[in-house]
Amino acid sequence: MEVVVVGDAQAMAGRVPTVMHVRCPDRLREGVYRQVLELLTDLSPVVQALPPTAALVELKGALRYHGSEVHRLGEVLRVRTLSRLGVDVRVGIGPSITIAATASAQVPLPGGVLTVAPDDVTDWLAPLPGEALHGLGPRQAGALHEYGIHTVGLLAAVSPETVQRLLGGKAGRLAADRARGRDPRPVVPRALPAAATVRMRFDRHVLDGADVRAALLDLVVQLGRLLRRRGQAARAVSLTLQFAGGGSWEKSRRLPEPSAHDEDLRTMAYRLIDAAGLQRGRLTGLFLKADDLVDADRVAQQISLDQAREARLVAEATVDRVRDKFGPGVIGPAATARRAS
Repeated sequence: MEVVVVGDAQAMAGRVPTVMHVRCPDRLREGVYRQVLELLTDLSPVVQALPPTAALVELKGALRYHGSEVHRLGEVLRVRTLSRLGVDVRVGIGPSITIAATASAQVPLPGGVLTVAPDDVTDWLAPLPGEALHGLGPRQAGALHEYGIHTVGLLAAVSPETVQRLLGGKAGRLAADRARGRDPRPVVPRALPAAATVRMRFDRHVLDGADVRAALLDLVVQLGRLLRRRGQAARAVSLTLQFAGGGSWEKSRRLPEPSAHDEDLRTMAYRLIDAAGLQRGRLTGLFLKADDLVDADRVAQQISLDQAREARLVAEATVDRVRDKFGPGVIGPAATARRAS
């Protein structure tokens, strides 16, 4: 998990590094992520959640309130996450989001705190490989390598116009600015988006794979309709299986792009159930959850040449209207209808 903390302009004007970026171990559970956010609110009331791996915090006045300097605040945060949550973190501190995030990636595992002072930014960045610069993607770094630009220092030395020609207008401007430590992005307070969960409990222990798959398809249909009615799309899907005797299995995967469509949710749900490797496990329940939700109107609409997919999306919208008018159970996949009978 990654957490970014942004300090106030007055402190930055005083040449104090006030941006903190914290990385937690991979595959952090949502519940632990929420607890980390709660710890961040102890530092500042302005928190911007960027699930599932990041958060922003504005430390306006935090140094005066806590009576400490930034490196000490990073150490305090690390001690709290380790002692209260059992999560060791890597903390980077600098004068901008880019510098802090780049610094946290340079902290060796399992954890620690690295502070880059504003006056040291140029010298610190210069020897780093281009791909180490936060915000510079692998493909962009590869394009720069082809022209002999292998380090952040070389990237900063090249004119912004040249970088724009190599990477494109907007990407080139951002890369040139970030190589020089410039990153004026503000913090916009935002709560952690709520997840959407649908569940099914079996009256008896289920062993039959076809029954489990039909039940999962039923959940997919419910989840897709719930998301579309709420005007949301999921970036990730989680599946939890509950077994007789109290055991459980859970796995999450990211969708290629945010979606609320049955087809995309079904594909991912089937991949998750296949990953479980069920043989003779006696199931008592299924939980399907859409994670990292975004507003549907923020999802870019890609032009598709897949006429079959476009036809299915049109049919999906029509089915939604039928369900809204006559009820959710009047129409659905044949497999779920056979299961209901």
